[in-house]
Amino acid sequence: MKKGLLPKLAAHLPTLAIAALTLGLAPFTPQPHVWQKLTWLAQGGQGMVWYDYFDLLLHGSPWVLLILGLIGKVTTPATPRTSAKKTS
Repeated sequence: MKKGLLPKLAAHLPTLAIAALTLGLAPFTPQPHVWQKLTWLAQGGQGMVWYDYFDLLLHGSPWVLLILGLIGKVTTPATPRTSAKKTS
């Protein structure tokens, strides 16, 4: 049995990808929300208040979990498959 957070996240990559593409990007217009917050922060964050940072945390967390899951997929060694047949 694999232990640790990264292998567990790697097992749920499709779910994490859907979460990142929907929750992580919503609302989609005029630009993805997380991208808007990141560019605002990169420009110095002038005028950002506490709930803007909280909003960035909420919209960015699916992306962080997806990246951690991908790292877990790459770094976790594959477990060898055993045959279900019994030899007597």
